[in-house]
Amino acid sequence: MMFLEKVVKSLNSYRVQYMLIGGYAVAMHGAVRGTVDVDLVIAMNQRSYRNVEKALNSIGLESRLPITANDVFAYREEYINKRNLFAWSFVNPNNPLEIVDVLITEDAKKLRSVTKTFNGISVKIAALDDLIELKRKSARKQDIEDIRALEKLK
Repeated sequence: MMFLEKVVKSLNSYRVQYMLIGGYAVAMHGAVRGTVDVDLVIAMNQRSYRNVEKALNSIGLESRLPITANDVFAYREEYINKRNLFAWSFVNPNNPLEIVDVLITEDAKKLRSVTKTFNGISVKIAALDDLIELKRKSARKQDIEDIRALEKLK
């Protein structure tokens, strides 16, 4: 089973309100893009933070930092403003290529999504315009390249 498939099945089983926003979302919109990690945004409420932690732990991923869902939810603003932490990162200690980054600066409830099917599984991804806007905010080199590719799909 592909890593993305494992992640999505777990998120769905724990009823996490999420959407993909990174390279996988770019690829599912139709732009050619290679990526290793899974980037996502979740609903900004304590239940979603707890459920994403449970879902990712259940497939062998651990928080890179010694913080819990309750910590991230309670101190999110401090992490962003004072520690420059924009994503809560999870990794499989037995396979460092299995990485999930949960963006903590955005609320999935405020973004539009589309549902795509991947290997027979429904996957929520950020709608094209919202994905482009998220990438504009980040403005990393890869995100700028993604924006160019995504705008060609409009």
